[in-house]
Amino acid sequence: MQAHLPVVIVLAAGRSSRFRASGGGGSKLHADLDGMTVLEHVLAAVERSGLAVQLVEQAAGDAMGDSIAAGVNATRDAAGWLVLPGDLPLVGVDSIRSVAEALTNHSVAVPCYQGQKGHPVGFSRECRDALLALAGEAGGAAVVSHYAAAGRVVKLDVDDPGIVTDIDTLEDLQRVRALLAASR
Repeated sequence: MQAHLPVVIVLAAGRSSRFRASGGGGSKLHADLDGMTVLEHVLAAVERSGLAVQLVEQAAGDAMGDSIAAGVNATRDAAGWLVLPGDLPLVGVDSIRSVAEALTNHSVAVPCYQGQKGHPVGFSRECRDALLALAGEAGGAAVVSHYAAAGRVVKLDVDDPGIVTDIDTLEDLQRVRALLAASR
């Protein structure tokens, strides 16, 4: 890991309960999407970004806050962290890089597509202790709010619908399959 670059924490510890309830079989992250799993698409984008990845498939609890804390703990000497749920298979490499670059001058970087907040959300090294203290479902929202109150959050407008295109249901998976087919 390069000490001056942030690490991308890919969250893959969820139970996919909404996906299964919608008729999907097994984990949404292992669903086939154009010859690769959903998670493999996310990991491939991170690899193309040139940043190191920390995959969190298991945490002390199974909620987002627990997973973020586990990922930060495993890479505590990193320059910062980009938190990327494993169910965003269309996230663009340029978006990942833009969030990472924004951490040079900001405590927190939140990408936005057409006014909608997305992922990965970037946190600078100064956020480490707050991220390590996370637990439960809240994820990093409290950390973002804390730094926003201090005027230390940047919202990055990106032309990337992939930052908000997650897969929670079987219908979402089918929609993303159609988007991939149309882009060929």
